[in-house]
Amino acid sequence: MELTLNQKLSLIQKEFKANKSKFNSFGKYNFRSAEDILEALKPFNEKYQVNFTITESMVESQFLQFPMLRSVASINDDLDTITASAIVGVDLEQKGMQMPQKFGSASSYAKKYALGNLLLIDDTQDADASNKHEKNVSNDEKKFLNKNTPEFNKAIEYIKNGGNFTAIETKYKMTKEVREELINLSK
Repeated sequence: MELTLNQKLSLIQKEFKANKSKFNSFGKYNFRSAEDILEALKPFNEKYQVNFTITESMVESQFLQFPMLRSVASINDDLDTITASAIVGVDLEQKGMQMPQKFGSASSYAKKYALGNLLLIDDTQDADASNKHEKNVSNDEKKFLNKNTPEFNKAIEYIKNGGNFTAIETKYKMTKEVREELINLSK
């Protein structure tokens, strides 16, 4: 009996494993990129006679204050198609990046999350896995996080890659201006 596309996708979701080949030096954690996910999917193309594709488009709206990208990840066979999407904003104010890098970064992020939605990838960790059992650092022991420093740039990169503002706040003291900028990035 021939499997339906839903059955094939269910089996792929169950079998799928992708390495976390990238390392975030600010948050000190490994993560997987869209490229890691796509590479891990290749064996399933032949095994289940399916194809995975990703399409991207700009989201058009007169109400948007900045560009938005939509990424749609699809699995299809000869009979059917299943899709999942993700929408991300392009930060045009990101310092240290040329315009193509700003769009490329947003594109990679959108692809990763569209694929994650399609494949039911859960990147969260349980509390025991992420708990380093370190003592809490008092506010007096924390260093200040200042704008235009390598630490500040790492904090921005960390948040843009899905990091949590609270992790930064537990490590650094910061001015109201720095706090608000980082919180706005995490929204």
